Amino acid sequence: MSKDLKIFSGNANIALAKGICDYLKIPLGDVTVSTFSDGEIMVQLNENVRGMDIFIVQPSSNPVNRSIMELLIMIDALKRASAYRITAVLPYFGYARQDRKVQSRAPITAKLIADIITAAGAQRVLTIDLHAGQIQGFFNIPVDHLYATPVILDYIKSLNLKDLVVVSPDAGGVERARAFAKRLKASLAIVDKRRDGPNVSEVMNIIGDVENKNALLLDDMIDTAGTITQAADAIKKKGAMKVIVGCTHGIFSGNAIKRINDSAIEEVILTDSVPLNDKYKECKKKMTVLSVAPLLGEAIKRIHTEESVSSLFV
Repeated sequence: MSKDLKIFSGNANIALAKGICDYLKIPLGDVTVSTFSDGEIMVQLNENVRGMDIFIVQPSSNPVNRSIMELLIMIDALKRASAYRITAVLPYFGYARQDRKVQSRAPITAKLIADIITAAGAQRVLTIDLHAGQIQGFFNIPVDHLYATPVILDYIKSLNLKDLVVVSPDAGGVERARAFAKRLKASLAIVDKRRDGPNVSEVMNIIGDVENKNALLLDDMIDTAGTITQAADAIKKKGAMKVIVGCTHGIFSGNAIKRINDSAIEEVILTDSVPLNDKYKECKKKMTVLSVAPLLGEAIKRIHTEESVSSLFV
């Protein structure tokens, strides 16, 4: 690789940043990201970056606000150190669920975060599987939106599952599920979730045939795992032989791991876009973690050499 490419990482996912560097056969940039005694974040670049093409790998994962602040301060440090171009690599873009006003006097926080990242000095953003695709339009700088589809697809194909049906856990994920179903030459089903009234448990209706089939339940992220486990149990009750879950971002907050352990889910396929918390060990037998480091590494290489990124998904 050209000598003017550098990759730096905050504390959010150092392992992923190292994996990207291994793919590109370059060393990880030398930076110290620590805190003062009162909790303020301190960043010190330990090498020259003048005139270089810089990529900062920093998902906005838990602790979300600290991860974002580390990113912003690193961007500012690199800008003041005369970096040629600064690209924020956000394998997981936090606050993405707050992409519209769902009630009166509510913020659109995804737009706010986009504005802050731009104002800090980022000139480009690279991310994977945004919760809502239109968030790309919140930025006034170029956004390269990658999909973890090829990574997850290759693994699913290796399982050689017969009578496969791809299931979307809600109406919003139908486009993603349809794309998977088309590539896997599988059928499609949708979970219709609704409440009969306040404080009344959700009723799950399955649109499509899942009986005596292997079901692949797809989502972009698993946070508390409430929706995904209820959907899995509903699919199983409708006669599915096996329920597998595929997702890009494994957040696993609250009682997520316990819910997965107690559910009909037999396997959860996810990527290392965010580091898995300690609770993950309680559910390790059900988890298959795939790396997106080669995907991000290839995208970074193409951005650096001004080649097409979209051709990765043709």
